[in-house]
Amino acid sequence: MRRTSFEDMNCSLAQCLEVVGEWWTLLIVRDALLGVTRFDDFRDRLGIARNVLTQRLEHLIEHDILTREPYQDNPVRHDYRLTPKGHSLWLVVTAMRQWGDDWSAPTGPPLELIHKTCGHTAVIEPVCSHCGEPVTRSDLQPTLGPGARTPALLPVPTH
Repeated sequence: MRRTSFEDMNCSLAQCLEVVGEWWTLLIVRDALLGVTRFDDFRDRLGIARNVLTQRLEHLIEHDILTREPYQDNPVRHDYRLTPKGHSLWLVVTAMRQWGDDWSAPTGPPLELIHKTCGHTAVIEPVCSHCGEPVTRSDLQPTLGPGARTPALLPVPTH
């Protein structure tokens, strides 16, 4: 069953979901971020059907998240490598992994990221890009940006 398209929605989150919102897609990106490049390796690690994997890889190539590069001629085989656009999904995947660690991993995180500089488990936390201070949702004021076509993205006024 094909899901509803968000293509015409004036929302950056909706546009992100249009590209990476299908089942399996972010797991493919996760594995690519972990260094997986071969079709059979994606399939084996994920337990995904060949036709579904083929569709998702094609979709990611079409949206410039992955490139396909031949590594063998007979038969032709390809590596799937992240583009800069694909690498920029690291923060999205990390935030979702951390949410899963906090709310859906009762025995502890299945994967931890160790900061190479200090040797400790790293937790990514948002900071202001201007002053460097940590930020939470309550520290931020949503305002319409230059690409807004509707005020519907603004928060609902409280009573």
